[in-house]
Amino acid sequence: MTDIQWLLIGISAVAAGAVNALAGGGTLITFPLLTAVGIPAVVANVTNTVALCPGYLAATFAQRTGLQGQQRRLIWYLPAGVLGGTLGGFLLLHTGEQLFLALAPYLILFAAGLLAVQDTFRAWLLRRPGHPNSLRALETIGVIPAFLASIYGGYFGAGASVIVLSVLGLVLDDSLNRLNALKQGISFGINIAAATFFVFTGMVNWPVAMVMAVGALIGGALGGKLAGRTRPAVLRRIVVAFGVGVAGMYWVR
Repeated sequence: MTDIQWLLIGISAVAAGAVNALAGGGTLITFPLLTAVGIPAVVANVTNTVALCPGYLAATFAQRTGLQGQQRRLIWYLPAGVLGGTLGGFLLLHTGEQLFLALAPYLILFAAGLLAVQDTFRAWLLRRPGHPNSLRALETIGVIPAFLASIYGGYFGAGASVIVLSVLGLVLDDSLNRLNALKQGISFGINIAAATFFVFTGMVNWPVAMVMAVGALIGGALGGKLAGRTRPAVLRRIVVAFGVGVAGMYWVR
């Protein structure tokens, strides 16, 4: 690759780290860029998953106080995330390049759509009445949709955290901050499980992954500092528009 391509990869990782810290959806920036510089789609997705692990770890650590008192939920939901992420990674590597390329625009558009309705969902979540009589049953049943969301996260990743938050919001009666913290822990489990699986496949482009990991850490730090000054809704709209445009380009191809 040329120096300009390396620079673009680094910049996209910084942008993805900042976007993930502010609004979510950073994968919609890095994945198209990796394929644009000539990296095969499956290798790009595998490399992207491995490279963004430090960012997920940092975000989970930053929200650790929100996980206090949720040990029982973690016992149920974290294994579901790990198993789902591993299964999603397995499916990615066994569906073939052509099928993944055929699915890519739909997956990107789906992720962009989830980001588009995230504010609406969160507003509903804050107005939602409690359901104490069925809380324990819903917590148990919710492991199933969380597992399915984790499969998607291991397979593609973009928008997975929004799906997980949606599942948690439907089955758990708790504050948005605590649900966000639980979502972050589950998302970290999904990503680290898929990444661990990918590490042993020989498909990770390690030079690219290292550059992206550094960029994502820098972007995450910048995004954290800008979180109080930037409107996530505005940034989310930009990412959604970018995602729709990328999906359109894949369809044209």
